[in-house]
Amino acid sequence: MLRTWDLKIVIQREGGPVARQIVQAIIQEIRRGRLTPGAPLPGSRELAKALDVNRKTVVLAYEELTAQGWLTSEKTRGTFVSSALPEKGIEAVKPADSGIARDLGVRLAGSGPDVQCLYGEDGYLTFDDGAPDTRLVPVAELAAAWRKALLAASQRNRLGYGDPRGTLRLRREILGMLSSERGITANEDNICIVRGSQMGIYVAARVLIRPGDCVVVEELTYPPAREAFRAAGAEIVTVGLDEDGLKVDELEKLCYRKRVRAVYVTPHHQFPTTVLLPAARRMRMLALAEQFDFAIIEDDYSHEFHFTHRPMLPLASFDRRGKVVYVGSMSKLLTPSLRIGYLIAPQPFIDRAAGEVTIIDRQGDPATEAAVSDLLASGVIHSHTKKVMKIYAERRDLLARLLATHLDEWLSFELPIGGLALWTVCKQDIDMAALQDAAAREGVRFLAAGQFSAKHRALPALRLGFGSLNAEELTDGVQRLQRAFLAA
Repeated sequence: MLRTWDLKIVIQREGGPVARQIVQAIIQEIRRGRLTPGAPLPGSRELAKALDVNRKTVVLAYEELTAQGWLTSEKTRGTFVSSALPEKGIEAVKPADSGIARDLGVRLAGSGPDVQCLYGEDGYLTFDDGAPDTRLVPVAELAAAWRKALLAASQRNRLGYGDPRGTLRLRREILGMLSSERGITANEDNICIVRGSQMGIYVAARVLIRPGDCVVVEELTYPPAREAFRAAGAEIVTVGLDEDGLKVDELEKLCYRKRVRAVYVTPHHQFPTTVLLPAARRMRMLALAEQFDFAIIEDDYSHEFHFTHRPMLPLASFDRRGKVVYVGSMSKLLTPSLRIGYLIAPQPFIDRAAGEVTIIDRQGDPATEAAVSDLLASGVIHSHTKKVMKIYAERRDLLARLLATHLDEWLSFELPIGGLALWTVCKQDIDMAALQDAAAREGVRFLAAGQFSAKHRALPALRLGFGSLNAEELTDGVQRLQRAFLAA
């Protein structure tokens, strides 16, 4: 095994015999954990050159360390830290001597965001919050487009710093998609590329919110978004939900009592309940924004995943007074690890957003942005969307059938017209904590409704993502959930 980086140790010319200093320095680095058992050391010539000493000095040090049991030498491979260190080599050392200290030593600001995330983990089947199946990503096309873009950008010296709003070509391609499919008319000065929708929400909070401003969110909402506003100093106020989504009448009453600065809403597939906000409520919300002078932050996190022929257009497509900040993403359409999202808003907002990007992230990834531009322009992403929509529709229907067969005693649900998750409500009293513990013992995990409540109320509902699980995994997952309900 070769060292991929040079080993840096420090010696003092006036600090005594150099060979002894090298011995002591290497022993100290082994005790600190910087050099671990089996780790390769540089050759004697290499280390001598780095330290500007005679090679014989390093050879003497290595021989002494080998004699003491700290190092081992293999003729054809080199010198390594011994896998059987001398007894004193494994004695406990103080935390401060073994790397980064346990505590910073100064007070940390605030209390940190209140966000609980559920990630895929080996040994568990996870009903996530509605993630896509990354096994469906058009990897070959993406890799070819990225390689082409990387080479072209390198040849043209375009891999350095650029416009914090994103490459002009990607902005235009996304605007073309939004114009055709979502009725949003804008130009390149109205869009800023960000690293996913979460960064877009965070940037919007930075631009719009001052400490003490009132931000309204739905009673059940996306926790990272709520915490982004809280981090900006906002007072978070919730508005109730019913079978049609956000209660606009309740929002109006709130506006008469408080000065509302912004409303964060997920109208297309309400997060987490999946319901579609009706057109009448959308128009009323826009009217309230004009009447009470607040901004609407529209998170259209899964617009593409709509299983009817007539998806409703976003609020932003009807906004004529500059009240809507539209947040979208390519991440769910392709893969969450491809961090491309976007903000659509009037130019003054976009200019400020670009400034925030500059101090947070400086800019995006020009090669990836060029690759996604090619995939949009060539129609690959459009074709991919049609392909995965059929698969996700089949998975939605399969999960609905499985729930009706195995969990009808405990859960009820309405089949969602879009999104990648089902919202299920318990028919009887259930201890959610006990259910989650029982589910964990069965090797299955899910998101309980309390995680979406600002007050963490124990609500009798579950959000079950189906997009990232294939038919076999969905079947197995529901059967495990059934056993968990029986045991809880």
